Amino acid sequence: MIDKLIEKIVDLQNPTCVGLDTSFGYLPDEMKKGVTTFESAAEAIAEFNMNIIDKVCDIVPSVKVQIAYYEAYGHAGLQAFEYTVNYAKGRGLVVIADCKRNDIGSTAGCYSTAYLGKTDLNGKQLRAFAADMLTVNGYLGYDGIKPFVDDIKKYDKSIFVLVKTSNPSSGELQNLKLENGKYIYEQMGELVSEWGKDSVGKYGYSEVGAVVGATHPEEAERLRAQLPNTFFLIPGYGAQGGSAQMLKVCFDKKGLGGVVNSSRGIICAYKDARYRGMNYAEAARAACIDMQQDLSGVIGEMKLK
Repeated sequence: MIDKLIEKIVDLQNPTCVGLDTSFGYLPDEMKKGVTTFESAAEAIAEFNMNIIDKVCDIVPSVKVQIAYYEAYGHAGLQAFEYTVNYAKGRGLVVIADCKRNDIGSTAGCYSTAYLGKTDLNGKQLRAFAADMLTVNGYLGYDGIKPFVDDIKKYDKSIFVLVKTSNPSSGELQNLKLENGKYIYEQMGELVSEWGKDSVGKYGYSEVGAVVGATHPEEAERLRAQLPNTFFLIPGYGAQGGSAQMLKVCFDKKGLGGVVNSSRGIICAYKDARYRGMNYAEAARAACIDMQQDLSGVIGEMKLK
């Protein structure tokens, strides 16, 4: 699945991932009128997402759907999550389920089945949430990751493991030094590389990727050098303070190596004075075009060879 994402990035010359972290509060006022139930809120969110997907699916390769924003609306919110995932896939986008799942043994296996695999019902195999990729937390060690690794091989999927996250306080743990002299995030990166060594695709990147924040360029540069076969999901661009120049270090000489997420900067672009007069879907498209130009201007041409 990483190979497919890379091919779409090169075809569009755009390493952008649109974060559909859609809160009801982000919707235009006219879409919020009369909404008093989880069901009506979820319907409005799904409509909002659908219209943005329709406007950007020809210019971006992927979307990331953050499940917490949907869980807040109960089972109706999960239905909106499922609808958004399926609709985006139907429009040809690579879909990342941003769930940061992890546990040990059989519980991790259930999480993996839900988002990457299939559930067996008396011999019938059914998908719960048909995402292409899933974010996971590897800080419980390999027994919490093995079920995901097994399923990405079985179902042609991918995972992104938290390594160096974009939040300001990530260094409280991730930047502590171990006795061997490595930072914790470097040790996690080494584990990610090991977990993915048997799934390296034709473009040199494994199906076990890493979450590496744009807001920490020094650490990102170290990780890029350390992990030549690990593809990065790069949050933190835009609203969180990360710039194209800061995240340039995440990419290799061919302009490959990562996909850059922007959520509020795109889905809330209609509130930005730069896009005044556009509706929310039009503004989202304009913001994606601006982001593509910003990124490609720094990263350069993206090529397979």
